[in-house]
Amino acid sequence: MVCKDRVTAFLFYQAMEHTISALSVQKRNPQRINVYLDGEFAFGLARIVAGWLQIGQSLSDERIAQLQADDQYQTAYSWALNYLNYRPRTRAEIEKNLKEHEVPEGVIVSVLERLTELGMVDDARFVETWIENRTEFRPRGRRALKSELKLRGVDEQLIELSLETLDEEQLAYLAAKKHSRKLMSQDWQSFRQKMLGFLARRGFNYEVCAPVVARIWAEVHNQEEQYDHEE
Repeated sequence: MVCKDRVTAFLFYQAMEHTISALSVQKRNPQRINVYLDGEFAFGLARIVAGWLQIGQSLSDERIAQLQADDQYQTAYSWALNYLNYRPRTRAEIEKNLKEHEVPEGVIVSVLERLTELGMVDDARFVETWIENRTEFRPRGRRALKSELKLRGVDEQLIELSLETLDEEQLAYLAAKKHSRKLMSQDWQSFRQKMLGFLARRGFNYEVCAPVVARIWAEVHNQEEQYDHEE
């Protein structure tokens, strides 16, 4: 009885074996390899996954399943890297992008874990860089920054913590100073109305905007008066 069971198991194992009959580079994507088993096309694999395969090699069904799982992971990882090429991304942005590619949840988790270990996904650093960039090039108020970061899936607690030390008055001043050049010919009422509207669209509240607008107006006109006296 034992001997018969061993023979049955051996024959079953043999039936699960497949032989690689050909390997070819895909014409449309040189980074993928077509795998042929027993004379027929079976599946495609990323070049890095198929790197160790050879014609004549035997593959069990279990090994084939593992290769396809590795390929699924590698493909998702490549998509994530490509997505990160354009600019830094939050964890939520990458997760959303991979879901749009219909990547299984388990694979997404694995990809995010690897990217986190490599330091390529770090929401705290993302927030810091985002605020620094806005401060230097397009100053925004707390309200606008919070909205932008929430839109990118950043945890609200992290956002609040990162914005605690934000100097809104200084940011409003920087934004207003630059924009004031376009309003030099306006009278006080027009200048004030347009500047308040501009700063409000940048996410600054009235309590911050009002003194900043008055300060900019005074600076502009004091400079003009000083220039007139010098002439």
